[in-house]
Amino acid sequence: MIPQLLGGIGLFLLGMLLLTDGLKAAAGEALKRILIRFTGRSITAFLSGFTVTAMVQSSSATTLATIGFVSAGLLSVSQAVGVIIGGSVGTTTTGWIVSLLGIKLSVGKLALPLIGVGAFMRLVLKGTRAQVGLALAGFGLIFVGIDTLQEGMAILSERIRPEDFPDATLLGRLLLVLIGVVLTVVMQSSSAAIATTITAFHTGTIHLEQALSLVIGASIGTTVTAGLASIGASVPAKRTALSHVLFNSFAGGIGFLLEPLFAWGFRWLDTESILEIGAISLAVFHTAFHLIGALIVLPVVDRLSALVNRLVPDRGPVLTRYLDESLVQVPEIAVEAVRRTLADSANELFDSLLRRLEADKVQAMPPLGPVRSALDKVRIFLGKLPSLPSREGGVDARLAVVHALDHLDQLVDELARSPSGAAWMREARVELARDKLREVITACRSGFQSGNTSLELGCGEKAAGELAEIRRKGREILLRETAYGGLPPEKTNRLLEAMRWMDTTAYHTWRVTHHLLSTQEKPKESIEPVS
Repeated sequence: MIPQLLGGIGLFLLGMLLLTDGLKAAAGEALKRILIRFTGRSITAFLSGFTVTAMVQSSSATTLATIGFVSAGLLSVSQAVGVIIGGSVGTTTTGWIVSLLGIKLSVGKLALPLIGVGAFMRLVLKGTRAQVGLALAGFGLIFVGIDTLQEGMAILSERIRPEDFPDATLLGRLLLVLIGVVLTVVMQSSSAAIATTITAFHTGTIHLEQALSLVIGASIGTTVTAGLASIGASVPAKRTALSHVLFNSFAGGIGFLLEPLFAWGFRWLDTESILEIGAISLAVFHTAFHLIGALIVLPVVDRLSALVNRLVPDRGPVLTRYLDESLVQVPEIAVEAVRRTLADSANELFDSLLRRLEADKVQAMPPLGPVRSALDKVRIFLGKLPSLPSREGGVDARLAVVHALDHLDQLVDELARSPSGAAWMREARVELARDKLREVITACRSGFQSGNTSLELGCGEKAAGELAEIRRKGREILLRETAYGGLPPEKTNRLLEAMRWMDTTAYHTWRVTHHLLSTQEKPKESIEPVS
């Protein structure tokens, strides 16, 4: 009996693993695009989470991917909550597959050819087709596992009766929910726990109320994976994991309250010969209390997000909030986290530069410590990333952030050595150059806030080029004026230094913006920095 049970659970888990891995590999980029692009509103985020989870048959995979996207800043916490709710509802499709195909139709023996064909495809073919074969073999293994599990449960049902489990009292139901949680944590799969529960109910090892309570426990237990993934992660990742725990616990609480009503309803339908009590009853219940929870929570997603933000407040430097160590093994997302960190650092520097250009009063040197610290942490974070395969987009994106990091270092140094005092900023001879620098900074800062990045980048590049020309012509004018005695040499030197500083600052400003916003474009080197 024990080998049958362990083998059935193992085959089911192996099948789920192969199915999930195969589908993720075959349609990985498509799944990422679904999660990121279709999350503008709560309902679209819900549908994205539901679709992806139903496709890969793993709410844990969806949750872990969502945590990564939130950590990298690709999704907000509100969007992530919608995705997670959809994923929680999407994972209930496993119960329907098990009850309709595995139990009701018992396609275990028919699934053997699927395993053979899928394994053959995996060995012979390459690329996406090979991954489809892996998923096909996993799909077949799921039903072989269910068949094996049924055989073991049939033997178990001869030795263990429903009376050996807690009864349908309040305390008994709570104990069964706890058993369901433990079962899911041990198996690390709510799908396996649900399949085991459905099989046990089908073979008569447990009765309806006990099975319903175990299903609730499995739903709550699946949040442990997200909780473990958030340990040591960034604040956004912890908020996402907490949202998963809160929603599944809330939905499980609804299921617990409605369980007696559902049990009575199933028995009434069975008595009226409308719907026979069976494995499908558990699938209906599993989907129902998740849907009810979703219908209640989706209209108030923003409030739930605000609650989560209060429970998990921001800690540590704001500029490095995206640098989550858990992203290191996902280079593409990690590079996006670096890009956003550098963008925030650039905006901080741009604001400091604009304050520095105020001509009506002497501005104190803005604090550069937080930006320097953020850039240092970016370097450490980039050093931990594994090498990227040479495919389109991946290497270019990393090269772009490395370029941007270098220009930001130069900007920090330029700001630190900017001409002291405010007299040079009020000088009419450099007024045109100062206005052009302000134009460059304003255009580049707008590029981070506007979807029309090409326009802002073009304006910034043009203004930087005009500033370089102003510096070249202005130098000749200042030197000529000095030679004729109209300007003291000491003042000329300060003004030339100020113009060189503005020219170099403008160059690094638009180059930073270019690399962070136009990673797919070939870098333009039409403007050379001042020596």
